[in-house]
Amino acid sequence: MTTKLVGVAAASGLSAGTAVLVKGVDVSHAGRKIEKAEVDAEIARFEGAVEAASRDLEQIQKDMAAKVGEAEAEIFGAQAMMVRDPQLAETVQENIRTELVSAERAVLLAAEAQAKIFESMEDEYFAARAADMRDVGTRLVKCLLGVSDSGLPRNLEEGSIIVARDLAPSDTAAMDIHKVSAMVLDKGGKTSHVAILARSLGIPAVVGLNDATTHIQAGDTLLVDGDAGEVTVNPTDDVYNAFKVRLEAQARKKRQLSLLRELPSVTKDGRKVELAANIGGEDEVQMVIDAGAEGVGLFRTEFMFIQVDQMLTEEEQFQIYKKVLSGLAPRPVVIRTLDAGSDKELPYLNMPKEENPFLGLRAIRLCLQEKEKIFRPHLRALLRASVYGKLRIMFPMIASLQELREAKAELEKAKAELLAEGIPVSEDLQVGIMVEVPSAAVCADQLAAECDFFSIGTNDLVQYTMACDRGNAAISYLSDFFYPGVLRLIARTIEEGHKKGIWVGMCGEMAGSPAAIPLLLGMGIDELSMATGSVPQAKAIIRNLDMAKAKEVWERVKDMTSNTEIRAYLEGVAEELVRDIGK
Repeated sequence: MTTKLVGVAAASGLSAGTAVLVKGVDVSHAGRKIEKAEVDAEIARFEGAVEAASRDLEQIQKDMAAKVGEAEAEIFGAQAMMVRDPQLAETVQENIRTELVSAERAVLLAAEAQAKIFESMEDEYFAARAADMRDVGTRLVKCLLGVSDSGLPRNLEEGSIIVARDLAPSDTAAMDIHKVSAMVLDKGGKTSHVAILARSLGIPAVVGLNDATTHIQAGDTLLVDGDAGEVTVNPTDDVYNAFKVRLEAQARKKRQLSLLRELPSVTKDGRKVELAANIGGEDEVQMVIDAGAEGVGLFRTEFMFIQVDQMLTEEEQFQIYKKVLSGLAPRPVVIRTLDAGSDKELPYLNMPKEENPFLGLRAIRLCLQEKEKIFRPHLRALLRASVYGKLRIMFPMIASLQELREAKAELEKAKAELLAEGIPVSEDLQVGIMVEVPSAAVCADQLAAECDFFSIGTNDLVQYTMACDRGNAAISYLSDFFYPGVLRLIARTIEEGHKKGIWVGMCGEMAGSPAAIPLLLGMGIDELSMATGSVPQAKAIIRNLDMAKAKEVWERVKDMTSNTEIRAYLEGVAEELVRDIGK
């Protein structure tokens, strides 16, 4: 019997496939009463679970950052913070002492109490945070029980549509995205972390269906409309055939976008914008080429260092850089020097714990402090590889002209050493900085005079400009690059860079946002670097736009005073630009 279910359109796209019912491990009744003599032992068990859950989440964050990008991976950083929340720990310990219950039951009680506080705020955003809190509680209980099974099938068939009451973000991260064609969930909303991840992974999703798991059986045929928020169960032939027509239109759009692969990213009136990709390792070279990107705008070298248990040698680094540069030649490759610290710890460096790691010893600050151990071998490896392609070296987290000069001096020392040893170094080498600290944007005129390019890192620029920890779920509404204060810093950076004759790019999350692209072109951006999956649509938008329209967009946005007004307007502009693709 055909049934149509209506929920929340969480991730766009259409999919037809077979239902795979996921029933996670139920820990809701875990726990027991304890004796007073067991209190200390139960508290110790809880503290051990916190450490285990934190490690798991930090590893998932690293893996997902390499897969879909740092901004999306912050979901797991936020959950790690919730696991370590002192208020949660205090409540759990109080529950153990006063209620005389085991750590499992104490955690469930504490997480549920906190979740209900979020739900009482009657806001979609905080309702999503309630789900996060329950997920954190479940994770801690699983750590206490030694349970890891999420209920996800180990061997999915291609075209599988996951149907579940709910999914933890880590369950979504663990999926074989090549086999999963859509997700259908009873719970969740458009701002839930699972919805955000689904959008990042390009998987259509409908959530908030309430009782889909009671209407859908394993093996049912499903039609999922992630645009309208509808799921059709066991459609009739007529309904299926009508949906198939829409699927074919979607496929045509994808094919149309793929035809742009070899075409330049040029506006209708001839303005060239370099379209590049962000990568995290040498195995992503072919993905850059397949996406039709014109180079790499951000090679996150820290992922190379995260995946090993000791410091990479100069030779090991050189081989990786050589492979990337030669594999993409003659395309330019922007390699960011090591951005370790903050949420990207390298345990083998024995870095001290910091109360505010995002404001601490990280990126260029760490490299300049550890010149001989970290920075010099790093720079030598980059310079040695420079003759195999078109290298652009980028220093992260530059906050002052003094830091830039010191970093460049170290680069010159490394270059002089290599030349003295008879090792060639490319003469066609650009050196630039990431503009992600507000002071760099404010002093862009001074910095532009002493480097070859700027690349704006919007993820950190937003965090530092809006004074909001991007991993703090309670204030994530401030993590929006469309706030006027952020846009003014971006515009200033582009303007001052151009005055000094250097090119200005962007490699943060904003660069791949369809809504942001017309605005950035209107500001005068020269290069955009994004996840490889975002490149085809970005190219289509650029080729469908003329600079007069882009400048008009920026002029209109200049007068707007709220991020919500700006976002709504820009999403409307983007929708018009992509509407006819594939027709």
